[in-house]
Amino acid sequence: MSVHEAISEHSRKQHEHLQRFLELDALREQAIQLAVADCLAGKPFTVEAINETTRRINDHAHHGISPTRVYVTEQMVRDYAEQLNKG
Repeated sequence: MSVHEAISEHSRKQHEHLQRFLELDALREQAIQLAVADCLAGKPFTVEAINETTRRINDHAHHGISPTRVYVTEQMVRDYAEQLNKG
């Protein structure tokens, strides 16, 4: 394999890695928005879907160049919802 081909292959793999991160991050954001919406509506909510996706993101990050994400607590969702109500 030539140097050019090796660089191209490396770039392709990085691009694929980042694309997968973006997909997972979008799923995480959707889960956060659902939890916040339920919290704002006074409905019960859970952070399980958020944190399962967070786990997948963090596992994925160990195999490439993407960032990790922090796990979310129910209190974090309540605090964020409260900020939205104030703003």
